[in-house]
Amino acid sequence: MSIISSLRNARNGADALVLTSEISRRFATGFHSTAGLCYISEKQAVFLTDFRYYEAACQQITGYTVREIKIEDEYTAAVNRLAAQDGVKSVALEDETLTHAEFLRWEKGMTAKAVPLGSAVADLRISKDDKEVHQIVAAQRIAERAFDEILNEIRVGVTEKELAARLTYLMLHYGAENMSFDPIVVSGINSSKPHGVPTEKPVAAGDFVTMDFGCIYNGYCSDMTRTVVVGHAAEEMERVYSTVLDAQLAGIAAARAGVIGREIDAAARKVIADAGYGEAFGHGFGHGVGLEIHEAPRASRKYDKPVPAGSILTAEPGIYLPGKFGCRIEDMLYVIEDGCINLTEAPKQMMVLPA
Repeated sequence: MSIISSLRNARNGADALVLTSEISRRFATGFHSTAGLCYISEKQAVFLTDFRYYEAACQQITGYTVREIKIEDEYTAAVNRLAAQDGVKSVALEDETLTHAEFLRWEKGMTAKAVPLGSAVADLRISKDDKEVHQIVAAQRIAERAFDEILNEIRVGVTEKELAARLTYLMLHYGAENMSFDPIVVSGINSSKPHGVPTEKPVAAGDFVTMDFGCIYNGYCSDMTRTVVVGHAAEEMERVYSTVLDAQLAGIAAARAGVIGREIDAAARKVIADAGYGEAFGHGFGHGVGLEIHEAPRASRKYDKPVPAGSILTAEPGIYLPGKFGCRIEDMLYVIEDGCINLTEAPKQMMVLPA
């Protein structure tokens, strides 16, 4: 089934569907723009955008009629004209991505009745097709290539900011469209902060260096975390690293289509709790990755839905000890009926780098 056909089936009972969010537009058309919308009814599929994107949209988008919205026109007025052509009485809007004020403006400006779309489009995006998986794997290979190089640059005296900047450069250099998120590079005492911001702190001998990063390739994200040691590892650091790795492997072993997300999380969490570090693992085991870096499904204590086949799920347990250090290891999993395929090829046994 084509994406347009799938979207026609996801209108939540409305006669037509309007996609206004950047992510949904890209999912629907494959085209990246900061302005525009998709209008989809039984009779037609139209992509509206302004002068800045019109020519490129005409060249790149298939399956839609591409129309330019003039500077004096309003998107609501354009949708009203399309709805009148089709005899549309109700239009589903992306209430989960529009602000309340934006939804009210759309509701007031349209002649058709505004219907909340809910999570219908986000739900379509959960299970990836082969093309989407290919893009995610390509993004991951770029990130891994950057990781291979950065290992040669991690040494005593280099700062967290310098390493984060270098990772960004390397991923762009090897073909990334952009970063999936701002790289997290934290060392030593800062590594106990799961989402710490890189600082001017220099790496010191005996530090854990945790790097959480990923990039975008043709719209799709990658995500990985590796923790390395500089110079030497204290006994507790070795114990924590081993525990985190064992927890990750336990969660990976539990991941397969149909398993409730919190059960995958629980498999990993038990390993960490049994080792005496239960309170030091305060986030979920994993999250979905695709056009967005965080999307459904989830493997967390609160996620009570089954993880479907075709979804991409991170596997990222961690232990964080404030005032000491932290450690996280993250891979990306492609969930299938009888298990999962690990899409991450970077080594994850503890590396001790020369100081």
